[in-house]
Amino acid sequence: MADFYGWLGDKKSQRIRLAVMDMWKPFRNATRAHAPQAAILFDKFHIMRHLGEALDQIRKAEYARVSGTQRRYIKGQKYTLLSRRENLTLEGRQALKTLLAANKRLHIAYLLKESFGQLWSYEREGWARRFFEHWRASLKWQRLKPYEKFAEMIDRHWDGIAAYCQPENKVSLGFVEGLNNKIRVIQRRAYGLRDEEYLRLKILTYMLPAL
Repeated sequence: MADFYGWLGDKKSQRIRLAVMDMWKPFRNATRAHAPQAAILFDKFHIMRHLGEALDQIRKAEYARVSGTQRRYIKGQKYTLLSRRENLTLEGRQALKTLLAANKRLHIAYLLKESFGQLWSYEREGWARRFFEHWRASLKWQRLKPYEKFAEMIDRHWDGIAAYCQPENKVSLGFVEGLNNKIRVIQRRAYGLRDEEYLRLKILTYMLPAL
């Protein structure tokens, strides 16, 4: 990131209004050093990925805790739990319904995961904070340790999450995430090649309109 800001130059760096990133500390440090005027916004895609990882830890713990037929409902359902219900096939929705009916703890964890997305809809930080505190309070007595750790992480990084409440900061990152995925595909296809210039040309070629 420091190299990027060096390439961008001081003049352009000082014109940056918003820096969207994941919660890795060196990203924040580099931005604060080179573009201190920029508001830092933590990408909700990465935050929700952390929540999904916490849910999967709960799934694994439940699989280890139960036995017999109850395991059958949990096995192989990782992506059923992590996906949004509207994105599931009819078969996937039925599997989800069966799983949630069979395991109370996973049912609660799934509902909490789905409800957390409401955080991004608020336009005032006070309302967003109130929602988060209620969400965190609902963890009490649930014995969902991965969610408790997730809530602690959100609390530590609150400033970069609350920034999303400002209407001018509600930016769409779908294009960026899609481009990143395309770049990863190109890298996988390259196998062991490490030619950065060739990779740059492949990315630029992907951006060209179809002939």
